[in-house]
Amino acid sequence: MLEVEGLTKYYSSGVIHKRYVKAVDGVSLIIKKGETLGLVGESGCGKTTVSRLILRLIKPTGGKVLFDGVDLFALKREELRKIRSRMQMIFQDPESSLNPRMKIKDSISEPLKLRKLPKKEIEQRILELMEIVELLPEHINRYPYQLSGGQNQRVILARIIAVNPDFIIADEPTSALDVSVQAQILNMMKDLQKKYDQTYLFISHDLDVVKSIADSIGVMYLGRILVYSITQSIHIHRDYYLPLQLRWGLL
Repeated sequence: MLEVEGLTKYYSSGVIHKRYVKAVDGVSLIIKKGETLGLVGESGCGKTTVSRLILRLIKPTGGKVLFDGVDLFALKREELRKIRSRMQMIFQDPESSLNPRMKIKDSISEPLKLRKLPKKEIEQRILELMEIVELLPEHINRYPYQLSGGQNQRVILARIIAVNPDFIIADEPTSALDVSVQAQILNMMKDLQKKYDQTYLFISHDLDVVKSIADSIGVMYLGRILVYSITQSIHIHRDYYLPLQLRWGLL
């Protein structure tokens, strides 16, 4: 489903003597259809930058991203717009991903309106989506601030399912939630993945969370992937905030 080859993103600073910050430095990875790759690492290691580069939300310095055999970096704007409906992203803070002035039903209906569906069909589909993500009918006319973080994340999942994407990037979707709610969202994501045959790139700084959902794991440090392995062979350390190069014995 997704193949990334030598992906790089450098930021320059200085006028006379230019210096380059290597936010992403030669990242390569492969995600098979229907599977989940967990990408873990400390804050600032380049995880989120990788996700934004894959979706072409920011311009890469170099490398290649093949989505279902299509080179995303070679696409023109209109071609990219057509294929983007197959790729979606879940951001870290659910409340900031929703318009605070829009009711839940309006947020979920946005992608349905783009497909120019009849009004009655949209209303029926909204109720179906809310049932899938286990939201109650009484939530339909509420605003994001009237819901909990877990409920807002369910709204986002409903909105994503509405366009039936093949590939989803989840950028720390549970980090802002309580532990009990985290488990509910993770279980829901796994169920939805099986039901709709979706492929995930799951980004987190928590190895325990990633191990519970991912088929394989890539560990990033300073813009590079230092470890790439199937989940079962990754040993989870409690002292996660020790420097990665010491913990994994790689440097």
